[in-house]
Amino acid sequence: MAEPEKTEKITVNIGLVDLGEIDLLVGEGFYANRTDFIRTAIRRQLESRSEAVKETVERRTLALGTVRLDRAQLETLHRQGRTVQLRVLGLGVIDDDVTPELALATIESVEVLGAFRASRAVKAALADRTR
Repeated sequence: MAEPEKTEKITVNIGLVDLGEIDLLVGEGFYANRTDFIRTAIRRQLESRSEAVKETVERRTLALGTVRLDRAQLETLHRQGRTVQLRVLGLGVIDDDVTPELALATIESVEVLGAFRASRAVKAALADRTR
């Protein structure tokens, strides 16, 4: 089972006939349940496009996996007069103890393909810098 902090719940609307076909395959034992079918289908699609994903990650200079920005890192950047771009395919996290002011002073832009976790105040402060 995937770790809860490394997964994200999504909602998908699916046609009734497609849903019936999924239920049929589950009922026949091809898949354990609907979720198993959907995860398997997603993995197969991602595998079939893996080269395109790899090339795009490299071209767009995205970090792959989890990137966490904590208060100490950002305070160091602030003292040095530097900024950072949060660019990640996966999970981007700004720790809860980071203030909106510190985020604004040190985070130039946010591009997260996947899930972005930060306090509401920090997300609001960075809204115009988030793609």
